[in-house]
Amino acid sequence: MPVNPDLVGRVFPPTSPYLVGREKVREFARAVFATDPQHTDPAAAQALGYTDVVAPPTFAMVVQDRTLQQLLADPDAGIALERTIHAEQRFRYTRPIVAGDELIAQLSITGVRAVGKGAMVTSEAEIVDAAGTHVVTATSILLIGGDA
Repeated sequence: MPVNPDLVGRVFPPTSPYLVGREKVREFARAVFATDPQHTDPAAAQALGYTDVVAPPTFAMVVQDRTLQQLLADPDAGIALERTIHAEQRFRYTRPIVAGDELIAQLSITGVRAVGKGAMVTSEAEIVDAAGTHVVTATSILLIGGDA
């Protein structure tokens, strides 16, 4: 089944809250070689004015992934994981993610473009804190291969 072009404009339900943990931020920082002390040392982050360790910018992908799982699980989307490549990723921040944040994300599909026998699917996940204040918009482009 090809990618459903009617996905454009679709908005998925908000995710359940994700509590950003200090150790998760530290683990992620090590995994992406983010060596600045603000990512691992609460005192260093507090000296910069933050309440706790600051997540590296790409940490938003951890929260966005929960929204992409909704898309990939949708049987009407026409997206087969085995034919999917994560082609592009962008982040637009209002403020950094900090340990202790409780984040909720909501995915909307902003584009489906045919590419040969496949398609490129563009999505935006709006990520807000517990007060509903914008933290980051994570934009992904998935390249979906066509049927063999």
